[in-house]
Amino acid sequence: METKSVFQINKDGLGSLINRIQTLFVGILRIWSIPIVLMLSVTAGFTTYYGLSHFIIPWIALAITIAVQSVIVICSLEIAALHWRANRLRYLSVLVSLVVAISASVTFSYFRFYEISQSENIHISRLNKVRQEVNDYLTAIVFARSGILKQQNSELEKATAEASQAYFGTLPHVPAAYKNLVGEGHFWKHYNQLYQTKKDKFDQLDRGFHLLDEDIRKLQTSLNHLETDLKNNYPLVVAGLQEVQLRFNQLATSVGNTIPQAPVLMTYGQFIQGLTPSFSMWTGFSPFAFACAALVDFFTVLLSYRLEFTAPGPLSEHEQELVLECLRQFSEFRINENDELEMVIEKSEIERARRYSDWSRMFAVGFLLSRGFLRKIDKRSVEFAPNLYPLIADRMGAKLRAIKTRSQSASSSENNPLAHEQQ
Repeated sequence: METKSVFQINKDGLGSLINRIQTLFVGILRIWSIPIVLMLSVTAGFTTYYGLSHFIIPWIALAITIAVQSVIVICSLEIAALHWRANRLRYLSVLVSLVVAISASVTFSYFRFYEISQSENIHISRLNKVRQEVNDYLTAIVFARSGILKQQNSELEKATAEASQAYFGTLPHVPAAYKNLVGEGHFWKHYNQLYQTKKDKFDQLDRGFHLLDEDIRKLQTSLNHLETDLKNNYPLVVAGLQEVQLRFNQLATSVGNTIPQAPVLMTYGQFIQGLTPSFSMWTGFSPFAFACAALVDFFTVLLSYRLEFTAPGPLSEHEQELVLECLRQFSEFRINENDELEMVIEKSEIERARRYSDWSRMFAVGFLLSRGFLRKIDKRSVEFAPNLYPLIADRMGAKLRAIKTRSQSASSSENNPLAHEQQ
């Protein structure tokens, strides 16, 4: 049998070629939609499983994920073949199942996209938190040091004044016999010793604060370079903070002063640790993460909806003959709002009056509905699925060709009666 090329212009002209190209293109798109739907389902399944596995046992999370993605695809395919007026309860059950499955998928997928989209913001917030806590602590140390130095300087000035008064004999509480006696007497030696003790303590405290300033400078240097080299500088920040805290606590307690509360920094492992999915992520809602999670399921539903629910199998020659003969028994057809051919499957008033048996044609309708070639509109009408038109057109074309052939044969017989008689 001769095989015709798709791109060959036959006797029907350019219109036939355009129709063949369009049919081929639409068919390729329908076939290509299948792997796209599968890939989108796998993608949505991975993100759903990632979020779900942080709340329940992994193998249970995997089973639920497979069920959720299967429900999304199946319900999307099935709802394309359903009509609200045909079976409202079934339509609602399919729609509710689809909404529940999409909600579960988007909810747990959101955690993964939130972690990806917010990882940089979380890193920056942790970095700023460390800087803020360290800077607040250093500020508290500076105020505390100023208070300590002011207190110690006041005590040193008091000791200096008392030593000077003891030297000149002007102390207010010395006996009258020793007043106005200038010189290094017993009182002067006592107060001078107190002064020297205060002065040595102040000098020691001042040296300690100079060393503390050096530690603070190193800590601030590591803190400033924290963003450029986190791995090396973060341990330096932690160690520097501990060194500053230890030195200041020694200095403050040596003079009987209170110490500010030092921050407790997280370890390096905790600092670089990723987010653990939790429902608290919804408090800091991320529209971008939610849109990414919803788009995956949206495209899955959209493409699955376009594929329709039943993948029709090929009809045999006898089945095609049966379908065409039975469909020809219906008389009420119209083009509906979906731009599809719709036909009424109820008996007409005349058929009811004659008690006409429509078993054969109703069998054909049920057969085509089960195979996906018809779609039910309501209890009294159905519409053609796109895949039924080529079959009907092919059978009608075959019949027209047969009629044309018989007509041409009859015409030839009439034009050549002698040849006909000889035959």
